[in-house]
Amino acid sequence: MRISVVGCGYLGAVHAASMAELGHEVVGVDVDEPKIAALRAARAPFYEPGFEELLERTLATGRLRFSTDIADAAGAAVHFVCVGTPQKRGEYAADLRYVQAATEALLAVLEPGQLVVGKSTVPVGTAAGLAELIGDKVPGALLAWNPEFLREGFAVADTLHPDRLVYGLPAGPDGGTAQRLLDEVYAP
Repeated sequence: MRISVVGCGYLGAVHAASMAELGHEVVGVDVDEPKIAALRAARAPFYEPGFEELLERTLATGRLRFSTDIADAAGAAVHFVCVGTPQKRGEYAADLRYVQAATEALLAVLEPGQLVVGKSTVPVGTAAGLAELIGDKVPGALLAWNPEFLREGFAVADTLHPDRLVYGLPAGPDGGTAQRLLDEVYAP
C-alpha cells in the first residue's frame, strides 16, 4: 500500500520507517528542510534506540523516502497526520494549528476513497471538525483517528508490535471502509 506520513518528528519519522518495514511504500513529508535532509541521509534528528538502523534499512529498500513537498503525498491510499500539538502558551489548551495546517495541505492531493488518519494527540471534537472540512472539500475522502501509544526508548518496538490498536472511525459504511484500510496497514 502507498502511505504518506505528514510530520516527520519523533512520532512521524518512526511511524514512516516502521510502515516501510511492514512492506508499504512510504513518503514522509515535513516542512523542516534540515530534518528531511538528515532523514534522507539515514541520520536520525533525535535519539531513539533502533531507529537509525531501521531508517537505514528501510531507505535502502527504496520503500521509504522523505520530501518537503506535499505533492509527493499524492496517490497514497492512507495519509497519516503526525504533527505536534503543543500546549498553547499561557493556556490549558492544545495548539491545533499544526494539525489544521497539515490537514489543509493534504486537501491539495487528497482524492475520494483515500483515508486521512490522525495520530496526533488532540482534544475531543477535533476529529469531527477535521472530518467536516475534508468532507466539504473532498467528498468521498475519509478521516479516522489512530492514536499513538509510544514509550520513549521503545518507539520502534511499540510501532512495529503494538499491544493494542485503537481506531476512531466514522459512523456507517464509511467506518467499515476506514477500518479495512487500517487493518491492511497494520497486517503482518
